[in-house]
Amino acid sequence: MFFFLILQAATAAAPAPGQEPPRYAACMDLATGDPSQGVTEASKWRVEGGGMLARQCLGVAYANQKRWPSAAAAFEEAARDAETAHDVRSANYWAQAGNAWLAAGEQAKARAALDAALASGHLTGLALGEARLDRARVLVAAGDMEGARGDLDRALADANGDPLAWLLSATLARRQGDLVRAKTDIDEALKRAGDDAQIQLEAGNIAALKGDEAGARAAWGQVLTLAPGSPAAESARKALAQFGGEAR
Repeated sequence: MFFFLILQAATAAAPAPGQEPPRYAACMDLATGDPSQGVTEASKWRVEGGGMLARQCLGVAYANQKRWPSAAAAFEEAARDAETAHDVRSANYWAQAGNAWLAAGEQAKARAALDAALASGHLTGLALGEARLDRARVLVAAGDMEGARGDLDRALADANGDPLAWLLSATLARRQGDLVRAKTDIDEALKRAGDDAQIQLEAGNIAALKGDEAGARAAWGQVLTLAPGSPAAESARKALAQFGGEAR
């Protein structure tokens, strides 16, 4: 009887997007504002038949606690519930699962979830771009630079405003020896988030390879100002040593 009740709750018809019950908004507020209470509420709602919405809320609560494997598992459960209900939100849940697996360092699981999200054909706009960006990160880690380039180029079309997309594209171009593309893309990243230490670090890397010592010094100096004591700052200090000092 217990398993029947769980299955029944999981396959119950879900409300259409925009018609979620008030409990959904309340749960998501907790998941973002008080994640510990969010886990408690989402877990209770899930047992009471909350289906994919409760599982999504649980995933968000776990993610806000940086409990990445638990978050990914909850999003995958939400995705499967949505697929059973023929609900297009399954694609978003798979994408969220992929992002959480990526944060957990589980590259193979991230790839599987992101492949499922992209294969659905239901992602559009920014959500599509971010899923391609995440899969590009997985592909880079796997050494598939050509595949990563394809996903990054598509991601830039749909997530044009995301500085991370431009940063990753610039970094990949540098690794592939395309310094013209690297400079163009890091400039786009700087336009969007010039106060990001990782972006300034990469700007310095690219400038150094292009023989622009002044530009490299300036960018790496910005890293030391923006994020002193960070791993990025340590990398910047080591890089500056090639010029005989930290900064001028």
